Amino acid sequence: MKVPKKIRTYCPRCRKHTEHTVSQVKKKAPRSLSWGQRQFARVMRGYGGQPRSEQKRFAKTTKKVALLLRCEECGKAHPRKGFRAKKIEITG
Repeated sequence: MKVPKKIRTYCPRCRKHTEHTVSQVKKKAPRSLSWGQRQFARVMRGYGGQPRSEQKRFAKTTKKVALLLRCEECGKAHPRKGFRAKKIEITG
């Protein structure tokens, strides 16, 4: 799916429609001190494999893609609701 580099849409901070630059939301590294990561590290310590079995079959053929819209006036970024797409191409 092709998405334009710039979209004119509503900015909740400016409270009006402005130009936004579009980028794709990437997954960040997990916080190492969060509760879930501490439990995961405890389970993974020592001998043995993964704490959960590996998923063999996938039901879905696509992943949800979220867009990050950054307002050109105020610089505030806000995500747009994710939608399903096999591939995203940001075109100029």
